[in-house]
Amino acid sequence: MDLIKNLEWRYAVKKYSDESISEDKIDRIVEAINLTASSCGIQPYRLFVITNPELRQRLGEGSFNAQIHASSHLLLFAGFNEINTDYITNYIEMMELKRNLEKGGLKILEDTLIDYFSPQTPEQNAIWSDKQAYIGLGTALIAAAELRVDATPMEGFDSKLFDEVLGLSEKGLHASVIMSVGYRDADNDYLALTKKVRLPIDEFSTRIS
Repeated sequence: MDLIKNLEWRYAVKKYSDESISEDKIDRIVEAINLTASSCGIQPYRLFVITNPELRQRLGEGSFNAQIHASSHLLLFAGFNEINTDYITNYIEMMELKRNLEKGGLKILEDTLIDYFSPQTPEQNAIWSDKQAYIGLGTALIAAAELRVDATPMEGFDSKLFDEVLGLSEKGLHASVIMSVGYRDADNDYLALTKKVRLPIDEFSTRIS
């Protein structure tokens, strides 16, 4: 399978070359993220694609991850601070429209979601949104590998700095996780030629019949 070969090929790149990724490939990665799964299907996070060199240098301050600024593009997954009734209602209306349903055709789903999220605290909403953002991150890593684009998922960044510099709080968002994309500098990346190490399948997985 090409998928397995591409996943064997990928690793978390430490050193990127100066080569830029085409916007066509970036668009395909973004589309894959948009198509990925999310609980209840309501996509409680937003994606930012950042290329501005000065901005990325600022966002990388204090981080040990030089890939924040030293790569082709930086992807930021920003979770919602709150899952409110207005968002749920608007999303359900869009679902009804896209599926050619009458208004109110998904009323039961709408009420169920409102009943579930309304009692939760903003902290609980934020944690749930972060978990959904990580599903998007996983899809992004696979999509990049399929395009033979290198990627590095990262938690080692100042999330408060990202929130402040990008004005995320005013947008009802917070920085959840980031991923750099580009092309590996194989001559200067110490991991480029090392063997990928994973547990044997029968140790990693258990089948229950």
